[in-house]
Amino acid sequence: MTLHQEADVVVSPATDAIRIVPLHVSGDLLAPTVGPAAAPHLTYRNGPLLTNVKVFTVYWGAEWESSPLDATATDLDNFFGTILTSPLIDQLAEYGVAGRPIGHGSWIGRAVVTTPAHKHVVADTRIQHMLSREISGNAAFPTPDDNTLFFVYLPPGVAVVQGGSRSCQAFCGYHNNFTGADGSNLYYAAMPYPGCQGCTAGLTDFDALTSTSSHELCEAITDPVPGQGWYDDVNGEIGDICAWKSRKLGAYTVQLEWSNGAGSCL
Repeated sequence: MTLHQEADVVVSPATDAIRIVPLHVSGDLLAPTVGPAAAPHLTYRNGPLLTNVKVFTVYWGAEWESSPLDATATDLDNFFGTILTSPLIDQLAEYGVAGRPIGHGSWIGRAVVTTPAHKHVVADTRIQHMLSREISGNAAFPTPDDNTLFFVYLPPGVAVVQGGSRSCQAFCGYHNNFTGADGSNLYYAAMPYPGCQGCTAGLTDFDALTSTSSHELCEAITDPVPGQGWYDDVNGEIGDICAWKSRKLGAYTVQLEWSNGAGSCL
């Protein structure tokens, strides 16, 4: 395998399940449906589901403590407080399985992490190490359980590398999992700040953040270990099929999500 060294991260080709928000290429932002080339259908792979997701927001960087990003962080917290009990979550009920129905979630708090200081390029492994350290040593962090989902937001100017690809070159966000110190799965989403046209697609920065966050939220609920929950081998996860097809839900811009039952993006 050929490896490419970039800054302090090693980039290698990815072969694992799709878990990213892809760059926007073209098409209308506000549309009721989308039809991929291959007819999509998610199938359940017997893995875990986040049946009543508990979102904890993590803002990595001292920039989040000062204007204007401090206001953006508060707005994102309010977004989760609203969206986790909204029709967006209601529509995921069709992906519940016997003994594990999918219902409303909750936003359970937030923390700003300032150490170690991030660099201009942050590897996915550094995000995992940061979360592990904070979970074990920061009283502001919750003790995670099978429904806990950490949303990690990076400030402007910080790129993320995951699976051999870099944000604003190949993706705008992703979700992932890793094994905690106690052997349990820890679930998280990594959200670089939208610093390129491919990650804003004509939306405001905040609307782009809520759209990509809703994409990863719904994917983490229905496929928290990528490829082991609800997945389509051709089209990926629930949000990939409908990438960059958005709508307004109250005050917030969210992405449409694939419905097996309706056979379309809703």
